[in-house]
Amino acid sequence: MAKADSYFYALGRRKSATARVRLMSGKGVITINDKPAEAYFADSKFLLAKLQEPFTAVDMAGKFDISARVAGGGHDGQLEAIRLGIAKALVVLNEDLKQTLKRADLLSRDPRDKERKKFGLKGARKQRQFTKR
Repeated sequence: MAKADSYFYALGRRKSATARVRLMSGKGVITINDKPAEAYFADSKFLLAKLQEPFTAVDMAGKFDISARVAGGGHDGQLEAIRLGIAKALVVLNEDLKQTLKRADLLSRDPRDKERKKFGLKGARKQRQFTKR
């Protein structure tokens, strides 16, 4: 394994959210922007369960502490950015886990993003109502 003061780093992105994730050996404590994950995602237990998916896929739940800095986007985009960062950090830790995480669809970045508003339209695609006369 690694020294007590060392960590494994990875970057995760989703929509307009960017997460910088550090994976350290520990007891499974997750800290997001210097707050516990339970306080950061207090509105949903579902989001907290989604955060553990990379660990459950490789049977390493509760073995690592996570420190994440996340900026931009909403709660769901931030969560998925952190989840991708965790999965990438696990691959940095052990290259053999890559195949398992890939099969669980945890290593692919979701490329969907918000389409920009166009000139002359109300939004990205919405137009004004057509009038014949």
